[in-house]
Amino acid sequence: MSDHVLQVIPLGGLGEFGMNCLALRYGDDIIVIDSGMMFPDAELLGVDIVTPDFAYLEQHREMVRALILTHGHEDHIGAVAFLLSEINVPIYGTDFTLALVERRLEEHEMADQARLNRIRPGDKIALGPFEIEFIHVTHSIVQSVALAIRTPLGVVIHTGDFKIDPTPTDNELFDLHTLAEYGRRGVLLLLSDSTNVDRPGFTPSERAVLPRFEEIFNRAQRRIIVTCFASSVHRIQQILDIASSSGRKVAFIGRSMLAYTEIAHGLGLLRIPDNLLLRPQDLMSAPPHRVVAIVSGTQGEPMSAMSRVAVDNHKHLHLERGDLVVHSARIIPGNEKAIGRMMNHVARRGAEVVAGQMSPPVHVSGHGSQEELKLLLNLVRPRYFVPIHGEYWQMSRHAGLASHLSDYGLEDSFVLETGQTLVIDEEGARRGDTVPVGRVCIDSGSIDEIVEDVVIRDRRHLSEDGFLIPIIAIDKHSGRVEGLPEIVTRGFVSPDERAELLAAARDVVVRTIETSSSEERSDWGVIQEKIRADLKRFLNKQTQRRPLVLPVILEV
Repeated sequence: MSDHVLQVIPLGGLGEFGMNCLALRYGDDIIVIDSGMMFPDAELLGVDIVTPDFAYLEQHREMVRALILTHGHEDHIGAVAFLLSEINVPIYGTDFTLALVERRLEEHEMADQARLNRIRPGDKIALGPFEIEFIHVTHSIVQSVALAIRTPLGVVIHTGDFKIDPTPTDNELFDLHTLAEYGRRGVLLLLSDSTNVDRPGFTPSERAVLPRFEEIFNRAQRRIIVTCFASSVHRIQQILDIASSSGRKVAFIGRSMLAYTEIAHGLGLLRIPDNLLLRPQDLMSAPPHRVVAIVSGTQGEPMSAMSRVAVDNHKHLHLERGDLVVHSARIIPGNEKAIGRMMNHVARRGAEVVAGQMSPPVHVSGHGSQEELKLLLNLVRPRYFVPIHGEYWQMSRHAGLASHLSDYGLEDSFVLETGQTLVIDEEGARRGDTVPVGRVCIDSGSIDEIVEDVVIRDRRHLSEDGFLIPIIAIDKHSGRVEGLPEIVTRGFVSPDERAELLAAARDVVVRTIETSSSEERSDWGVIQEKIRADLKRFLNKQTQRRPLVLPVILEV
């Protein structure tokens, strides 16, 4: 490969949602843009998160100059610790993004080794042949940036995730002027977010939710519970402002909600009026018409704060008749059933549910719709275009949106998938060789517990510790357990030990079920997870072994 060649190497995030990671290589220099994770599909049993396979970067570790982060969402920073465990390179990002990264690194005891470099929009850095300017963009998380990357062959624009919000709540406008100036001078390649390419028009401003929240606060007679993404600092700020003006105090519920708001407040990105906050433990004793709870767990994850509130299993918040629950977040594809179950539990408690599409809305997207995507294309007017951040059909449609630019200098668009490279030299752009890519499955969120292949991992797990299957019959309508649980085990303990241990394990299952509410017992996802967690903890303590625990619920 000639030294005068620019390679675009997607290692994750193209043709899939999550695991966003892209490398740019010129000669013997590589920069990496984002290092994200994704949550596993249902069939990946025992897997907690999925990260890109960094084999290409490990193979060329001496060439990797830095990791550049566009913003702080997990699908862009969730795999930073796993990359750093293999290649310890400098990291560049905004204050909020790096604060979130630092929190993740502390969990893995890696914060002391990381070389974090804080940047602001407008800053420029040089990394080998690359000169990078950071450009402010509006998105659903604060301090998001696009990248203008000067290379010896021309300028590459990477938008990160964005929407063009004309009235952002923090009054930090999308820097269209800088992008337009790059477009005027000439842009070699544009890499642009494709998430909302199927939505016509413009994505509403974040301020569009304000009228609906004002209406909710004006009519609510009792507690208001809002569940939203913990990273949605702009949304949280609006809720705080309305609560303050309406005389309500606010409690933050959920580990991620507490962590994100603490970071944002510490950086001056979240303004909290004096005497507004209420301790979670004081929530139920305060007058119901004077409180608001902001709760994490929008996607119905079995053990999240909102899921536990919905089934009356949270130590600080219990729903009562007349309370009002607002679901202020998008439904991530695949989570529809879990969210539906959660909202059913809320309604059974007599609380009102406000969710779904409505006007004015309770949620707006953080990604640009068709007119915003076309506006950015028209401003940048690249010579070549590669859609990113989307499934294949979305990227293909985005390439179609750019076709009108053929009269204005666009020579070609390339729809790439993860592992498929683009090569640009003085003769033009063309598809290059594929590079080794894949998914790395992580168990328990630990760097040391990487599962290279799920089938191999399961076979190894079974051969070392065996399996244990508790079988429980539960009446779907009443949530009542029918008879004693049955436990089947193979390859775990010897016959001499089995009787006593399994009797104790059966007691653990019975105790878990008895201490669960009827709604938890009727929600298979919740009760299976509770039984699995309690049994794993008990068995590990008793035997120092970790059999594969697969609870089976029989519907009767």
